[in-house]
Amino acid sequence: MKKLLVISFLILGIAAFAQKPHPADSQATPETVNLYRNLLKLQHEGIMFGHQDDLAYGEGWVYEEGRSDVKDVCSDYPAVYGWELGHLELGDAYSLDSVHFDKIQGWIKTVYKRGGVNTISWHLRNPLTGGTSWDTSSKEAVKSILPGGEKHELFKQYLNRLANFMLGLKTADGTYIPVLFRPFHEHTGSWFWWGKDLCSVNEYTALWRFTANYLQQKKGIHHILYAYSTDRFQSESEYLERYPGDDVVDMLGFDLYDRGSEYLPTLKNCATFLTKLAKEKGKIAAVSETGGPIAVNHQWWTQLLETLRPFDLAYVLVWRNPWHPAGHGAFAPYKSSPDSENFIKFYNDKKTLFQKDVTPKKLYK
Repeated sequence: MKKLLVISFLILGIAAFAQKPHPADSQATPETVNLYRNLLKLQHEGIMFGHQDDLAYGEGWVYEEGRSDVKDVCSDYPAVYGWELGHLELGDAYSLDSVHFDKIQGWIKTVYKRGGVNTISWHLRNPLTGGTSWDTSSKEAVKSILPGGEKHELFKQYLNRLANFMLGLKTADGTYIPVLFRPFHEHTGSWFWWGKDLCSVNEYTALWRFTANYLQQKKGIHHILYAYSTDRFQSESEYLERYPGDDVVDMLGFDLYDRGSEYLPTLKNCATFLTKLAKEKGKIAAVSETGGPIAVNHQWWTQLLETLRPFDLAYVLVWRNPWHPAGHGAFAPYKSSPDSENFIKFYNDKKTLFQKDVTPKKLYK
């Protein structure tokens, strides 16, 4: 009888362990598994706030150690930090946003040490034409880099350089630092060479699957959580049209910028579909990229929060604050910015999570 009880407990224990959520990569490192599971739990508690290039530069400053525009306003860092690897594939020393890759590696290590989350985007050059990510002059780019294509070997060189960067993300004791990787994003639009009008559904999904499998199987990288990230969408079927498969995706996200009166209704609609799908699939959910006219709409932060409050989302990330006046304006508050008071209300709300909130949660344990 005792033996039967022991066997029963063992079977129940194994079954319970098997039911625990696991990243798409069956060989994911323990820290990556823990991050995945903790983000799934955390999204029921609140929404982490993220900011692109937060530690690198901000309004009127560059490379000031420990500085952050967000911290200047609320005395706390974001919980999620976005980084860009465009031009890494060329072997350059710095990104298309003029941030040195060795510094990005250093900041990723800093964020990991303080218990924050790192997410990486990659605006890689068009391998067929040599143009930027926004070069849509050819509909053959994706096809050309798939196995058998004329630029396939060049694309593997790109992936090898990406792999070298990823393999450099480790602590002094050799622990690899988990990151969220968001490749070939906003593909439901057609402004990047991998967009919907530039390649077929099969070509896009083949590109995604080849990339994930190459990094895992050929390069031995198992500390990446893969984020599938569209632009705006109107239905589940539109969102999933180019979905590469549950076995190569860990997070469902979407990018949506505020371009007028339709922003908040569209944001609500997308979040409704997304969180439903994420729950069904057992995936992390996030607003992976956004931003609004905070220079003129000083209530933007609380409007954003009230729209997203009903949803289980791991994070919402706003784009960068350029250090120079050319180009777009700031997407996060900065010292004395006119939206700062509203942002502090956003910060103080129990629904939003910043670095001080997530550090005690030990997301990698």
